[in-house]
Amino acid sequence: MLYLTLLVGLVLIVMTTKLTQKFNLSGIWLIVGQISASLIIVLFGDLEVSYINQIELGLLAIPFSLLFLVGFTNVMNIEKEQQPLILLLPCISLLCLSIAALLMGYTFASISGLFAVLTIMLFASISGKKTLGRTFTTSIGFVIAVLSLSLLKLSFITIYIPIFTLALPLVIYLFLQNRLTSAQSMIISASVAVLFGLLMFVIPFNIIWDLVVGATVILAISQFSRKYRFI
Repeated sequence: MLYLTLLVGLVLIVMTTKLTQKFNLSGIWLIVGQISASLIIVLFGDLEVSYINQIELGLLAIPFSLLFLVGFTNVMNIEKEQQPLILLLPCISLLCLSIAALLMGYTFASISGLFAVLTIMLFASISGKKTLGRTFTTSIGFVIAVLSLSLLKLSFITIYIPIFTLALPLVIYLFLQNRLTSAQSMIISASVAVLFGLLMFVIPFNIIWDLVVGATVILAISQFSRKYRFI
């Protein structure tokens, strides 16, 4: 059922984004579409996080899941258009999600993640565009958000993956973009993503949790700056 709800959610995301751009509608309709797509995942895909480190969320489970999904759906939409180089970051994040899901025996996330990587690579190879539109980047963000949330149900520590292999490297990329060339900025940010991705599989979970908490605080503070905002 999750495969179907993911597909339906993606179609809704694409349609909402396209219609908003075509008719020059308010950005609030983008959020409405993303919330609707997220509700489909949560309600019909039965995908929500009920516990955080043994703490029951109760009535906050659905709001938390929606906030997570909408927040990471927009993680790559800091600007309306992005350079194709930025596709390297979601590919690294999706590969980490797929490997983690494979090790945890979770077929949905491992298969969907690998399929998403292949789709991104195919798009990058056949597309002649110099920049990426909001529709494509939002769709990638939505897939990563759904796969991340599905792994959070198994182990909340997997929130490490989208934060350290996508959100944090993306912030680094945007910070360096005006100081170095796009290629140099991407090499550095991608190296950070790969490094943290590898660390996830070799360091103890308690240390990872400290990193998650610290990075979450930093990213939350960064939301006060319009330049680095993704929620």
